[in-house]
Amino acid sequence: MTHATQSRRAAHRKQRGLTLIEISIAIIIVAILFSAAVMGIGSITGAKAKGTAGELAGLIRSLYDSAALRGKTCRLVFEIPDPKSEEATRYHAECAEGSVTTSRDRDTTLRDDNTARERAARASRGPSGEERRSYLVSGGSAPTATELLEGEKQRVEALSRFSSYTSEEVPSRELPSDVKVSVWTRHQKEPVENGVAYLYFFPQGYTEKAYVYVQQGDNVWTLDVSPLTGKVQVVAEALEVPR
Repeated sequence: MTHATQSRRAAHRKQRGLTLIEISIAIIIVAILFSAAVMGIGSITGAKAKGTAGELAGLIRSLYDSAALRGKTCRLVFEIPDPKSEEATRYHAECAEGSVTTSRDRDTTLRDDNTARERAARASRGPSGEERRSYLVSGGSAPTATELLEGEKQRVEALSRFSSYTSEEVPSRELPSDVKVSVWTRHQKEPVENGVAYLYFFPQGYTEKAYVYVQQGDNVWTLDVSPLTGKVQVVAEALEVPR
């Protein structure tokens, strides 16, 4: 075999190898561009927000039925981060030990709950505070009026204390970070866009008049919750809060 023939074969193998590498690189570039295009189209159309709105509509109806069947007050808890942050909104369900009502001044309740959460978070990082004294009848004697009042207060608080409630129909979830949520109920002046927000369900078979806004980019869907039936109408726009 001549030197010239060997050189041509080596050049041919080299050329074929470079061609395969170039094809591989081209495929990778096309895949990246395709993925970016799909994500861009999803953001433009608000596909994630639309899907989230549908999931929340089914969840609200399921929790409405669960509260009626269990005979307990339940609530859907939204933990909404600052709209300017890249953190994701989380939600989960809670049920009380008994049937309880909710404050008519929801704005005050939400402020108090957010303050309590902040204090609890600070306490978990530092020395624990003094625990409230449990109700005890001292010395086996008849309880005093003060002790009776304290005992009744603890009993009511125990009935109204909410604990996590999860099932296949009511899962805890973290939403995509580019999907933003805000919540308004009839006891609020403005939708909650940052912090904790509640949507209550009562065992008597009703909930609160509420709007849940789900937004991705410029696309907004509003979940219009019926207080008497728990049915949810999904509207492809931001409904104005009733005045």
